Order: sequence, then structure tokens, then C-alpha cells
Amino acid sequence: MSAVSFDDVTVTLGRRQILSGVSFAVEGGDFVAVLGPNGSGKTTMFRVLLGLLPIHGGRVAVLGQAPRRGNPQIGYVPQSRRGAAQLQFTGFEFLLSAQGGSRWGLPVASKGDRKAVEAALERVGARDLGQRSLSEMSGGERQRLFVAQALVGAPKLLLLDEPLISLDPAYQRTIVELVRDVARERGIPVLFSAHEINPLLRAVDKVLYLGNGHAAIGSVDEVINEAVLSSIYGATVRVIRAEGRVFVIAEDSAADGHMHEHDH
Repeated sequence: MSAVSFDDVTVTLGRRQILSGVSFAVEGGDFVAVLGPNGSGKTTMFRVLLGLLPIHGGRVAVLGQAPRRGNPQIGYVPQSRRGAAQLQFTGFEFLLSAQGGSRWGLPVASKGDRKAVEAALERVGARDLGQRSLSEMSGGERQRLFVAQALVGAPKLLLLDEPLISLDPAYQRTIVELVRDVARERGIPVLFSAHEINPLLRAVDKVLYLGNGHAAIGSVDEVINEAVLSSIYGATVRVIRAEGRVFVIAEDSAADGHMHEHDH
């Protein structure tokens, strides 16, 4: 049984078709980099998996079942946490407030809830953040806390939507290595959305590339190459590898509006 499967899936938002007949599967233990330009459907795909968006054709399965809201088997780090920097909650209170995935505020926590939060903080090396206010943390520290939140409850699938945005290279490396190590320890699959592949090269097993409503999945070399990307975008794309990094360049101005460069 695949951890995640899309079978000929179509998703439409308003009059725009975001995904068109997309099929792929993610197996247990896979660390998958989800790539593509803004608007290609990365966040839309996550929302489908979380049961927050309906599909308009095909079939989706998550851990063997149809997607549903509030699935405790999924650990999720959303792309944006607007207002988190202003919260006066301590890290411990923040994790406790969202325990269960649907209730906010400061509930009367059970002993089990507290132990789960403590274990998550310990696993990401953030025990000290448990006693500090989110408003006093750096962006990288808050992101570590968000990863801890995703781990509360021992999920069987991790979804991370652009968790590296606005982080410096050192903190990007820290977050990637942290997620990779946790996933390997627990044998759980990861879908890790990112703007470019380079910070993930040492961690990923596969790449899922979205563009123009279509998708390609496979190893880095199988997907990030000129033939596959040119086919996805319907325009000439060059892929250059140098000093262990990958550069994706649109040579046709028609592709410029759709491309996202992996490095500039």
C-alpha cells in the first residue's frame, strides 16, 4: 500500500485547473521534494491530502484511506504562520494549544498531552524553546518549533509546505537534516515542498515536480533534466549541474512566467 497515491486526479479552483489528470505514488519511508513554480499546485496538493479541498476527478488515497479533515496520522507544517511572531505563548503552550489539531486556546492538558509535547520538543532539540515566547524567537527557531508541533502524536506522514522560506542557509540545512533524521528513525514518508532542490539534495529519495497542471516523479536525475522539464513546461529548459548544485534555466521567454529557478 502506498502512503500517498493520486490516480488521474484533477483539481479546479474557480475557473483555473490546477492539476490535470495527475498520477503518482509515494511509498512508505520516501523523502520526496515537491517542486514547481508558484501556482503550480504544491499547496493545493497538500490541502487535498489534508481533506481541505475536493477533487474534481480521479482518486486520492492517504495511508490507505480517502483524505479527511483533522487526520491525526498527518503531521503538517503550513507555508505561512501569519502572526506567530507576535504570539506571547511560550513554545510549550503553543504546541499544547494545538494538540489534537482542532482546538485552540489553552485547554486543561492531560498528562499524556504534556508528555507528547515534551517528547516532540526534545526530539527537535528545542527543549529551551518550550520556555520562551514565540515573539522572542528567530524565524529559524520558530520553524523548528513548527516541526516539533507536526511530530506531536507520532504521525505516519509528514507534509511540509515551503518550510525553508526566509531562512538563512545554515538554518535551512538544520531543518532539512532534522526532518530527514526523524523520518528515517520512524520510517515515515515526507513530502517537503521547496522553492528549489539544492538545500534538499542530500536528503531526498525522489522529486515530485509540478507544472502546467502536470506532474513527474522519480529520482533527482530522472526528473530534473532538460527532456522532462521541457515537456512539463512546453518550452525549452536547460539544466546545468556544477559543484554539486543544480541550476534550472528557461531559455524561452514563454517559459519565464512559469519557471522557478533552482538557483540564481
